[in-house]
This record gives sequence, C-alpha cells and structure tokens, in this order.
Amino acid sequence: MDSCRSVAVPRRRLLLEALVTLAALSGCAVGPDFRPPDASSAHGYAQTPMMLPPAGTADASQHLAPGKDVADQWWLLFQSPTLNDTVARAIADSPTLEAALATLDQARQAITAASGALYPQADLSAGATRARLGNGQSAVLVHPVGNVFSIGPSVSYSPDLFGGLRRQVEEKTALAEFARYELSAAYLSLTGNAVLQAIAVATAREQIKAVRDIIDLDENNVELVLAEQAAGKASAVDVLGARSRLAADRALLPPLEQDLAAARDALTIIVGSTPAEWTVPDFDLGSLNLPGELPVSLPSRMVSARPDILAAQAQLHAASAAIGVATAQLYPQITLTATWTQAAGTMGALFDGTNGLWSVAAGLAAPLLHGGALEAQRQEAIDAFAAQLGVYRQTVLQAFGQVADVLQALRHDAEELDAQGSALNLAQATLTMSQESFKAGQSNFLQVLDAQRTFSQARLAYAKAKGQRYTDTTQLFAAMGGGSLESLAPLLRGTNAGSR
Repeated sequence: MDSCRSVAVPRRRLLLEALVTLAALSGCAVGPDFRPPDASSAHGYAQTPMMLPPAGTADASQHLAPGKDVADQWWLLFQSPTLNDTVARAIADSPTLEAALATLDQARQAITAASGALYPQADLSAGATRARLGNGQSAVLVHPVGNVFSIGPSVSYSPDLFGGLRRQVEEKTALAEFARYELSAAYLSLTGNAVLQAIAVATAREQIKAVRDIIDLDENNVELVLAEQAAGKASAVDVLGARSRLAADRALLPPLEQDLAAARDALTIIVGSTPAEWTVPDFDLGSLNLPGELPVSLPSRMVSARPDILAAQAQLHAASAAIGVATAQLYPQITLTATWTQAAGTMGALFDGTNGLWSVAAGLAAPLLHGGALEAQRQEAIDAFAAQLGVYRQTVLQAFGQVADVLQALRHDAEELDAQGSALNLAQATLTMSQESFKAGQSNFLQVLDAQRTFSQARLAYAKAKGQRYTDTTQLFAAMGGGSLESLAPLLRGTNAGSR
C-alpha cells in the first residue's frame, strides 16, 4: 500500500505540473495586441481661427463654443415641438435602425458562438447496429449475427495553446463593436437628415412666400400702369413690361413648389411612412429657433465621438485580431478527448456496469507542408491590417475636413445673410421710391421694373441664405458626432427596433 502511494504522489504531481504548464501556455496568444491609434494632437480644424461675424441685421447672432460637447438630443436646441415629434417618429419607425439593430444582434451572437470553442465540448451519441462477427471476435454477442446497442457521452477540449481561438473571439468582438458604431452612424444620419429635410421644407416655404409677395407687387404694378395708361401717362409698352414681369415671377413658383414636394416626400420616407400615410407638418423658419451657441468639440474628443471614425477603428481592431488567427495556424494544435460508451447486445443489458467502455486520448496536429498557404494567409492578414489602417487615417482626415468646411460655411453664412439683408433693405427702399416717382410722373415705368427685378432677386436670395444658415448649423451638430453614443440606447427603447 505504501509503495502504491509513493508512486501515486509523483504521478499526481506530474499531472498537476502538466496542467499548470498547459494553463500557462494557453494564457499566451500569438499575433499583435491591438492598440487604438493615438488621439489627434491637433488643436483646431483650420490654420485660421473660426470666428463668426456679429449679425449686422435683425437676424440672430451665433458664436462658437470651443471645447464644448454637442448635446445628446441636439435638435431640441431648435425649440420646436413639431420638429421634436418628427424626429421621435423617425427614430420609432425607421427600417434603417431596425436593420442596423438586427445586424448588431447578429454580431453579438457570433461572439457567443466563437466563445463556445474555448470550453470543453460535450456530446451524447447513441447507435444500433446489426452485425455479423467471426468466431471469437465478439465479446458482446453470443451468436455471430446479432444487434449491438451503444450509448455514451464524449468530451473534447482544445487548450488553445497559442491563442487562435481567443483571437477569433477578439475578432468577433471587434466586428460587434463595428456593428454598434454602424448603428450609431445610422442613428446620427437618421436624426440629421430628419432635421435637414424639415429645414428644407421650411426654406422652400419661405421662398414660396417670398415669390408670392413678389407676385402681389407685380399685380399691383400691373394695376398701377393700367391706371396710368388710362390717364395717358403710360404706354402700351409699359403695360406689356409689367405683365411680362408678372409672368416671369409666376414662373418661379413651380420649381419651388417641386422642391417643397420633394422635401416633404423625403421627410416622409425618413420617418418610415409613405407620402400617402403621413402629412408633413408645415415647418416655418420663423418657428425654428436658431441656436446661438455652437459647440465645437476638441479634435481629440471629436475623434472619439464620431461613429464613422469609431467604426473604422473597430474594423482595424478586427484586422489586427485576424493576424493572430492566421499566425496560430502555424503552430501545433492539441485536442484532448474522453469517451464512455455502454454497449450490449440487448437493450436490457445496455446499462449494465460491466458493459462500459472508456477511452482517454490526446491528439497533436502540427502543420508540415502546405505549399506556403499558411504563411501566405498570415501575410494576407498583415496586408489587410495595413490597408485598414489607411482607411482609418483617411476617415479621420475626411472628418477633420468636413468640420473645417462646416465652420467656414457658418462664417460665410453669417456674412452672406448680413449682406443679403442689407441688399434687401436697399432694394425695397429703391422700389418704393421708383413707384412713388412713377406715380408723380418723374420717371418712366422701366425704372420701376428694374427696381422690381432687383427686389425680387434680393428677396429670394435672402430667404435662401436664411435657410442655409439653419442647414449648416445642423451639419455642424452632425459633423461633431451628434452627442454621446450612450444616448442611442434609451432613445431606441420602446421602438420597433428596440423591442425586438
């Protein structure tokens, strides 16, 4: 008994040491450990400081707030309950968000599937066979022809010595992160486009209102010149000129009405309805508050807030993990298996303890000759990582360029609106003086028509510039990343996509 114990202890110790060694080996993983690219060290988005000029007209002024983050639900800054309801409707019924959320769920299930390979796999097998065995070759069958019933579990385990399985899980996790950021990008695009189309509706209605006011002036001019003609103070040419101006300005309406219809239809699709199912509210620029403070996140913060940049980073992480997966294929793979089988010639004897068969095995598979395929696959993964790194850098550069363009646009919007406001005031004053001068017989009607044309152009240009300012303000919120990504989950809760 003592000798048996003395032999058993070293064997147990050897087994324990082997398990410890196996666990230590399984803790390493070949391939690079991913490190996110360094955050941008830039202090701004352009070489010249972006300062918005003060409003020289009655229009609201805007100023930049450097270092301040965008609010989660930034569209609330427009202070329009109708706009808020429209955005909420878009979030609730968007097929795009529903598809993106389903893709994220799919990616998360892929993580679970890949993680399962890290643990022992247990299976149960059962079988029934009718066989003919030669004399002395069957320990189970009494007769050379008979039935064999078997049932039993089997367990297999791959220690993942070189981390190939763990790199696969890492890759799937990175791809799930990519899907999450794609969902965030879809959310940002959806909310941004909903606001942009609402502003497009308001801008088109503002321009249509301007043209209708101009048409009213044209009609008054026609009545004026007809009265002057009856009094012998105007000619038929003056009447034709007035009517020609009226016809030309009426021709401005159909294209603007088409722009309005297109914006309404686009907004209807964004909110997940058909044009026949939902009536777009009559948005008006006067009912939309122009945010006075425009947050401009630091470049390092913007890089970590924009979902397109984060999605590119997640793809870069997946490409890095794929290098580890390909590298692990170059190393030996060990598989441990254990089986227990009950076999008998009758169902009654199947579970008799004396009919049990067991086996424990360890298998080693090491690559020898694969025609260079494994090395090529590893180099392919390395090249894919280099390509994805270029995609990531380009995404960051495009983001910086977009922010710089929007900031410049906002500055130019303020300057243009100020100039258009001054031009409109002067054109209106000139038109009034021309009309009074014509009534007094001090000028001809051609001067009135020329003043009317200038006023029409100024009125339309001012309405367009006013709408563009709202549009570029919205573009800035989107370019900054549209608020924190954490705002997505509560907003989707209770929607068609979130309730899946």
